[in-house]
Amino acid sequence: MKKVLIIGCPGAGKSTFGKRLADKTGLPLYHLDMIWHKPDKTNISTDEFDSRLTEITLRDEWIIDGNYQRTLEMRLNRCDTVFLLDFPLEVCLAGIKSRIGTVREDLPWKETELDKSFEEFVINFPEDNLPKIYRLLEKYTMSKDIHILRSRAEADSYLEDKTIL
Repeated sequence: MKKVLIIGCPGAGKSTFGKRLADKTGLPLYHLDMIWHKPDKTNISTDEFDSRLTEITLRDEWIIDGNYQRTLEMRLNRCDTVFLLDFPLEVCLAGIKSRIGTVREDLPWKETELDKSFEEFVINFPEDNLPKIYRLLEKYTMSKDIHILRSRAEADSYLEDKTIL
């Protein structure tokens, strides 16, 4: 495990899982939200994002947390390990609500309220995004180490396993 993707619904805990995995493995962690978003809540250009992402994925070791479906297949081509956090919608909604007002290392600003369009994206994620993710993962089942975790307990159990190093 040297090049790792962590994907799943917002609020599932991708960034937290990534931080814990990075602490355990020593691999550098990159949050896609920190690359895409500027502190003033605007975004960099897609060309700049793609350039930065390409630079990261060409390195020997990394953990990348975030969905960004447009670039998912490129990242899948370059990774060796994938973690899909496929948690129940209620867990993800609670996750996005619980982080309001907290300073996070995976986002360049502090959210002060729940953005309704973002909440709607999360509500629609299981129907709109998960099927696409699963279809992409099917293409890589023979060449990638794919872990589908369906609860926080499963994620915790994986991270507590001493054999993952």
